[in-house]
Amino acid sequence: MRIANRVANLPAYVFAEAGKTIAAMKTRGVDVIDLGIGSPDLAPPDWIVERLYAAAQDPHKHGYAGYYGLPALRRAMAGYYQSRFGVALDADRQVVALIGSKEGIYNVAQAFVDAGDVALIPDPGYPTYQLSIIMAGGSPVPMPLQPELGFMPDLRAIPHDALRRAKLMWLNYPNNPTAATPTMAFLAEAVAFAREHDLLLCYDNPYCDVTFDGYVAPSILQVPGASDVALEFNSLSKTYNMAGWRVGMAVGSAQAVEALARVKTNIDSGIFAAIQEAAAAALTGDQTWLAERNAIYQRRRDAVLEFLPAAGMQAETPLSTLYVWARVPAGESSVALAKRILEATGVWLTPGTAFGAHGEGYVRIALTHPEARLREAGDRLRQL
Repeated sequence: MRIANRVANLPAYVFAEAGKTIAAMKTRGVDVIDLGIGSPDLAPPDWIVERLYAAAQDPHKHGYAGYYGLPALRRAMAGYYQSRFGVALDADRQVVALIGSKEGIYNVAQAFVDAGDVALIPDPGYPTYQLSIIMAGGSPVPMPLQPELGFMPDLRAIPHDALRRAKLMWLNYPNNPTAATPTMAFLAEAVAFAREHDLLLCYDNPYCDVTFDGYVAPSILQVPGASDVALEFNSLSKTYNMAGWRVGMAVGSAQAVEALARVKTNIDSGIFAAIQEAAAAALTGDQTWLAERNAIYQRRRDAVLEFLPAAGMQAETPLSTLYVWARVPAGESSVALAKRILEATGVWLTPGTAFGAHGEGYVRIALTHPEARLREAGDRLRQL
């Protein structure tokens, strides 16, 4: 048999490959501390789980649940944007539920990118931005995220030829992997830029409620007129510790929502109804528990920042996300450092080049282990 060229030429998903290596080490008895993938280790509050359980007892909730998300869930998503960001959305035209935001990130390329089209992606950035464009037959063009600019791209430095053929542009703040946060001035510039060049501005915002030190993350849709050109992707994975539940949303431009939904209706059959009901409860219920959850992550962040200097690394203090973006010692590549640390200590850090060429010189450290486990990782690194 012969697989498609687009699959044969597709690079392996970095986290899946790292997982194989770590699994092999564990079978040899190595106590690996995996600080690579950003999967929350904390559970949702009991009342969200209880809502799932109660809904799952209904024998009528186990059939197909519709393609776009139950009306109650889409209203809850719109209500969340109203209460959290002051953004008014039409739940019927500007909201579509996703089987996790990753599904929507992939499918929006299917909806907008033709063979030969260009899409502008941040570098470093979430790998699915690039892979989705390649699978759609398009050409991803990186926008370097430089520390001198606060890890925001210089939009005016995008090559003219690439911009002429570009159909969409990805932005992601609070940023994965750099943990950078945006200014409202930059977001307004990005909206104006998308309008000027007839781009769909895709804004990935799953970390907006994982914040520290009083920081409040914005939505791109808070920029006046943004809903004409922008589609924001969000998720319950990080905010509500529901990564395995696979519930996300795309909101904003009604035209973009309709195009994405048209792809979805031909590919999937929607989220399990009981999960949708629990997700609606999460979005509309008591939000005060998030402050204590974020305090846990903040203490973990501080524990990582405390041991980095002894390991020869440095990092800015992140105000959001589940990550610390640490600069590696001079003269060593991020891959070489990550491999050396894993072999010597059993601690895995994601090399920055997993997110693109401009991630060189950094490693990403996830805060998804208890504080004691992170401090143990720090003790191991100090012995290098």
